[in-house]
Amino acid sequence: MPPLLALFTALAAVDITGVALDVPVLEWATKPLLAPVLALYLWRATGTRHRAFLTGLGFAAAGDTALLFPGPVAFAVGLALFLGAQICWTTAFVRAGAVAHLRRRRLLCGAYLAVWCAAVAALAPALDPALAVALPLYCLALVVTACTAHVERARAAWGGAVFFVSDLLIGLGAAGMDFPGRSLLVMPTYTVALVLLVTALTGRRERAGRRRAAVPVRAPGPDPSRAGVTPADG
Repeated sequence: MPPLLALFTALAAVDITGVALDVPVLEWATKPLLAPVLALYLWRATGTRHRAFLTGLGFAAAGDTALLFPGPVAFAVGLALFLGAQICWTTAFVRAGAVAHLRRRRLLCGAYLAVWCAAVAALAPALDPALAVALPLYCLALVVTACTAHVERARAAWGGAVFFVSDLLIGLGAAGMDFPGRSLLVMPTYTVALVLLVTALTGRRERAGRRRAAVPVRAPGPDPSRAGVTPADG
């Protein structure tokens, strides 16, 4: 495992432990670092080729920090920052050809739209009026990101879907629809989603490098224009 991914895994484990044991200091020490570590990994692997995705990770880092603060204002700020992240990631996938890719997959788009409608129908009646519009719009942004992620590897598609599940768990909490273990599932699904999305982008370059390395290099053959010419004739 690359060192930066190993560091991300360690940070995620400590953060999840902090959530499980209700030790806020562990969350404060690790959660704001999760997205930046992955951003550094993506930048070192691909340079600035994925600027939009890197920008989205910056929004995610700011959103993670905002959500560490209690209260509805912090939640609204975190929601807005993560909306920025979703817009950046969708932009990255659209630039990679997601629109043309999804024109041939209308059933997939319809399925995600149905999931969005079901989530909104379940959550909206129980939401605070201040979130009754904001949360469904953010949920729509999640669905669009998950759809457009299909233009990349299957790993990215899974990452988008898991991200949707992770934030849906947060939405259930905001709507008062809690259940045992809900809060414990948020961070594991979130961190897995981030890793899937980022490694889908870096994996594409690694595969291309392996394919180039597998092409045999041929030794230069004789110059046809000098066929039959001896050194003395040169």
